[in-house]
Amino acid sequence: MQSKTMEAASGESQYLSRRTFLKLTSGAAMTGVFSANLSSSLVYADTLGKEKRDKMTPDEILAALKRGNKNFSKGLRTSRNYINEQKVTAKGQYPSAVVLSCIDSRAPAEVIMDLGIGDIFNARVAGNIANDDILGSMEFACKLSGAKVVLVMGHTACGAIKGAIDNAELGNLTGLLAKIKPAIKATTFKGELSSKNGAYVDAVAQKNVELTMTDIRKKSPVLAELESKGMIKIAGAMYNLETATLNFFA
Repeated sequence: MQSKTMEAASGESQYLSRRTFLKLTSGAAMTGVFSANLSSSLVYADTLGKEKRDKMTPDEILAALKRGNKNFSKGLRTSRNYINEQKVTAKGQYPSAVVLSCIDSRAPAEVIMDLGIGDIFNARVAGNIANDDILGSMEFACKLSGAKVVLVMGHTACGAIKGAIDNAELGNLTGLLAKIKPAIKATTFKGELSSKNGAYVDAVAQKNVELTMTDIRKKSPVLAELESKGMIKIAGAMYNLETATLNFFA
């Protein structure tokens, strides 16, 4: 019994020593996904602060989001203390990006990009479409709060896309799906134009992301001006439910 206790204590000591080492070598500010020196091994992440966020360019933030998804898709996760993040961010928040994604339960933005509390603003609506309220939220996120990336994220096998293709009607959902239908008309696809054809559904989903990006630039002069000055970048991405990977595009 004493031998087992000593082995357990030794194992705990080694764990704490490794954790301390990683904290010391990961930098004083934000580490993990938002560290410029992220390696293949997991590191301990602190909350993204204003100084670190403000020094990053939109391209650096996008690169960090890509690294985060690469971590997730490989089964790696940054070590986090969520209670500490909660306590730190209670005093203020400095998100680096605002993500517009679908409500699909299989595509939570923070999880699939290996992010923590306070890292991004997250707007979710079926079919990741932009309306006036979401545009206003994005303007707040970027113009007033300092976020530097607007990311529209669609995903494969999207139920909202399938519903729009099938002309589904149900209460307020009817009006929401109508906002997706322009993407159906704009999609060039050779093959069966049916919600049962996964490749077609995904093609429409990507076109929907592209049109939403266009709508953001067109309907929000605030965001369009910020992008024209290089202060923010508006980007798109498609999340693959099967591979857990994100495909980013401008």
